[in-house]
Amino acid sequence: MSKLIAVIRIRGTVGVPKEDEDTLKMLRLNKPNHMRILKPNPSIIGMVKKVEKYVTWGEIDLETLELVLKKRGRLMGNRKLTDEYVKEKLGLNGIKELAEKIFNGEIDINDLKDLKPVFRLTPPSGGFKKSVKSFYSSNGELGYRGGEINKLIIKMI
Repeated sequence: MSKLIAVIRIRGTVGVPKEDEDTLKMLRLNKPNHMRILKPNPSIIGMVKKVEKYVTWGEIDLETLELVLKKRGRLMGNRKLTDEYVKEKLGLNGIKELAEKIFNGEIDINDLKDLKPVFRLTPPSGGFKKSVKSFYSSNGELGYRGGEINKLIIKMI
């Protein structure tokens, strides 16, 4: 398994049981098309599997992580994450180096104080090709999709 997973909320809030809603809040996936990048550990995987009826998830690769940080990374005050900010505050060469350090586990994405933990994506260009009410393994969009999550993220940036 990869060092990082991306979790994207696909379905809305109507009819979500309170217990599942609380789990989604703990994951900070409050609205559809919100994405989090998380380190997989047994408790995180358990929470994601519990709310699999509302999210899709899989392993994110380095190129997609860099693209997400560049295009959708936001700082407090809704400012864009820029190379200048990364050079000034973190002492790194740019967003590419930041993405590499996050991907390799040298920097935890949750330890970056000014970076918002949730990435607000758009609905996929061209729409979802399958049902958002059934699982990926049975011709749907929900649940675990492995490395295929990267294609979906690129469509949603």
